Amino acid sequence: MDFNLLIGGKSVPAASGATFERHDPVSGELASRAAAASAADARAACDAAQAAFPKWSSMGPNARRKILLKAADLLEARTPDFIKLVSGETGGSAAWGGFNCFLAGGMLREAASITTQVTGETIPTDKPGCLSMSVRKPVGVVLGLAPWNAPVILGVRSIAVPLAVGNTVVLKASEICPGVQSLIGQVLAEAGVPDGAINVITQSAADAPAVVEALISHPAVRRVNFTGSTRVGRIVGELAAKNLKPALLELGGKAPLLVLDDANLDDAVEAAAFGAFMHQGQICMSTERVVVDEKVADVFVQKFAAKAKSLPAGDPRNGNVVLGSLVSEAAAARVERLIQDAVDKGATLVAGGKREGSIMEATVLDHVKPHMDLYYEESFGPVAAVIRAKGDEALVAVANDTEYGLSSAVFSQNINRAVSVAQRIEAGICHINGPTVQDEPQIPFGGVKGSGYGRFGGPYGIAEFTDVKWVTIESEQHYPF
Repeated sequence: MDFNLLIGGKSVPAASGATFERHDPVSGELASRAAAASAADARAACDAAQAAFPKWSSMGPNARRKILLKAADLLEARTPDFIKLVSGETGGSAAWGGFNCFLAGGMLREAASITTQVTGETIPTDKPGCLSMSVRKPVGVVLGLAPWNAPVILGVRSIAVPLAVGNTVVLKASEICPGVQSLIGQVLAEAGVPDGAINVITQSAADAPAVVEALISHPAVRRVNFTGSTRVGRIVGELAAKNLKPALLELGGKAPLLVLDDANLDDAVEAAAFGAFMHQGQICMSTERVVVDEKVADVFVQKFAAKAKSLPAGDPRNGNVVLGSLVSEAAAARVERLIQDAVDKGATLVAGGKREGSIMEATVLDHVKPHMDLYYEESFGPVAAVIRAKGDEALVAVANDTEYGLSSAVFSQNINRAVSVAQRIEAGICHINGPTVQDEPQIPFGGVKGSGYGRFGGPYGIAEFTDVKWVTIESEQHYPF
């Protein structure tokens, strides 16, 4: 399938005529061909968004709500098209593509619901005859930089609330899934978003640095949001700061799941398996570290290894499998290197470890220690590192022994104890007796430390994508001169 840029309501090729291709990571077949934008194309998209801002921002909230609700319906109706592109471009299963559409539809509906929730307040003042107020206003053009791993969810999340509160947007698609995220733009345009209020830029990997710099530095862009790796997030954050633009950064993770000595081990195993192996571990919230109290570690590892061994891996288009393809063979090879490094340094491989091309088995390693690369490095693959510790304080210390702080989980049958542990974990998210992988449109989603700053989701996004303005209404005043 071929995809152009969406600029000012028109489907246009890159000014240079250049294109790039994305191939299926399993079969190698062509999945999509997309326009390879340049910095000039990026600036044109920002210009179009700036021109569309007065019309969109002045539209009544219920008019914007109606369009976003229609977009949710249209997106869900095109689920088969999204599934085909998610599978071809990223290797994701049909179930993963379908779930992406389900949650993205919910995000659009949640965004629609907040169009009338952009409120202000009156402020007490000592000045006689003065009514003092704060009001929230859309900022202008918002730039969304979306990743490939949950391409529909995270593409929609980067622009839904900004649109709802009256901003216009430029979505820069990941070069790994240009078709999926171009289709998001098509859906919103079809729903009635005015020309230029939604723009989508695709570019090759080689052109990404120049395109991103052009987008962030454009004078019309007033907010930046980025979801992706911490390495790239630092670059985006530096560019945004250089241009004095607030950035919302949702970055990498190394989510710990803590198993206290009184935990229901069967429940903990099920949650750890879901968190570690859902979508082949390619989720920012994926359970990368299972931190287990020594008292129950032997039994837990036995049960966890058996669960991992029961999960079939393979091409999801050729059978009913739990683990499908990673995004590329290179990604799978990198995970394999982390596994081998851990084994060479003393870790015990208790399940999985084999790969064929871009497909890898569910893998569990026991006795992972700090001198192993896997202990600190985000794998973004289907491997769970079991780390043993003694007592709650030691478990918390291991959980916090990372640059990351996105999601986490604690398993205990003593809720007061679990809450105490959860409060001490340095993460933006913690689930008690639940998996690290969870998301809903209305929750404050984001992390701390190297996992970024700012929060997506429902009313929390209103604060991220609006400016507060002080307004007074004054009666006759008396001045000192």
